[in-house]
This record gives sequence, structure tokens and C-alpha cells, in this order.
Amino acid sequence: MEINVIKIGGNVIDHPEKSEMFLKLFSKFPGNKILVHGGGVLASRTGKSMGIQPHMVNGRRVTDKETLEVVTMVYAGLINKSLIAKLQAFGQNAIGLTGADGNAILSVKRPVKDIDYGYVGDVKKVNTSLLENLLQQGVTPVFCAITHDKRGQLLNTNADTIASEIATSLAKKHTVNLYFCFDRTGVLMDEKNESSLIPLINEDIYGELMRDNVIHSGMIPKLENAFNALKKGVNHVWLGLPENLLLASKGKNSGTSIETLKYDLY
Repeated sequence: MEINVIKIGGNVIDHPEKSEMFLKLFSKFPGNKILVHGGGVLASRTGKSMGIQPHMVNGRRVTDKETLEVVTMVYAGLINKSLIAKLQAFGQNAIGLTGADGNAILSVKRPVKDIDYGYVGDVKKVNTSLLENLLQQGVTPVFCAITHDKRGQLLNTNADTIASEIATSLAKKHTVNLYFCFDRTGVLMDEKNESSLIPLINEDIYGELMRDNVIHSGMIPKLENAFNALKKGVNHVWLGLPENLLLASKGKNSGTSIETLKYDLY
């Protein structure tokens, strides 16, 4: 079975017009597919309205008890169910899930080292048989960024990580492609210049870009997850604008492709 795991960022789904355009494209995307969504923009805005200020470290959200309540309400409630309703309107039969539903994604609370991230989960196991059964029935799973520890505790979990872990787990038996859709044309040399697209990144190039601080903040976990997925058997990883998703699926030049093969920079 060929499976496409597609992650959409909060900067896209937070804008109704962009979100609707993406969901129409996603509904037309051929084959078996799984959608993973973020929602950090709306979660931060909702939290601020309640007097809870977001705290980010290296692109990852520090999650205390109050923040966990906010992100659960926003991710698993408002965003997830709104996306499902729209997909149904576009003829895409979908089911909205957290990691707790069907024991889909089991995590452990991240151990405290230099930073205490609070109620943040590191994925330990994906229930691939559940996902396979849903796909075989023609139902598209749509995951928010909430997992659980099977001890009654919900955990905030990076959506890029969830997409990567789902892809790598399924790649043991299937051909899996992983797409990260966000509000940029891809990875950029100059974040203020959309035409400065880097069409291909491998480990050597990644190291250079990190040293030059071209890649920072939320792009770091995104690319770390991309390389991790490729090393664990995922067929292809791509980053770019949601409107270029169908082009990317057909091998057309758009966005940034991630590869593990090493090339010379020059």
C-alpha cells in the first residue's frame, strides 16, 4: 500500500481562505492519506486571551497544566472538528483523532534535562493496524497534536513529530511519502525573500545552514523530523506551500525536497 502523510501548519489553517483551499486540494489528493495538523497560532492567541502567555524554546512549546488545557481545547476540539466538518463537505470521509483515540499514538512525558517542557510527549508507539484498518475502509484519519501516556495523561506533542512518527511506523510495511505544508514556498535562504528557495537539502547542506543560522526556531524540529523519517525508511519528504502539494505529488519542481544522500555544497 502507498500512503501519503500530510502535515498542515497552524499558520495556514488559522486563515479561513487558506484553510479551505488546502482542504479542497487535500480532498483531491489521490490514494491513501493521513492528515496531521498543528494549531499553535490559534492556541497562542486563545491562551493570551485567557492570560496565559506562550513560552517557546527552540520552536517547541513549554506546556504547563493550564497550557495543556488550552491546547487540548483548541487542537482536539475547535480545529480538529472544524477540519473534519469541512472535509466531509468536500466529499472526503474523515475521522478526527487524538493519540488517545483507539490508542493511536502512545507517548511518554519528556524527561527533564536542561529544559522542563512540562506536559510534552515523546512518541513511543503508533498503532499502525488501526490506521491501516481505517484506510482500508476508505476513512481518512486526521490527527491533532495531542497524544497520551496510557495512564490517563494527555500530552502536547509536536505535530511535525507526530507526522514523522506515523510515516516511519507505516514505512515498515508500506511505501510512505511525507509532506510538510506550511506558509512558505519551502526552506528559504532569506526568510524575508520567498524567491530564495532551497530546492534540495541533505545532511551536509543542513549542517552549513545551521552554522550560518539560516535554519532556526521552528524549522529545526521540522527538518530533524524529515531526516529522521528518511533514515527510518520513508520514501520521500517534501516541504512547501499547500497549493503546490499536488504538483509535488507528481514530481514537479516545487518546494524543498529532503534527502539523506550527501553531496558537495559547491
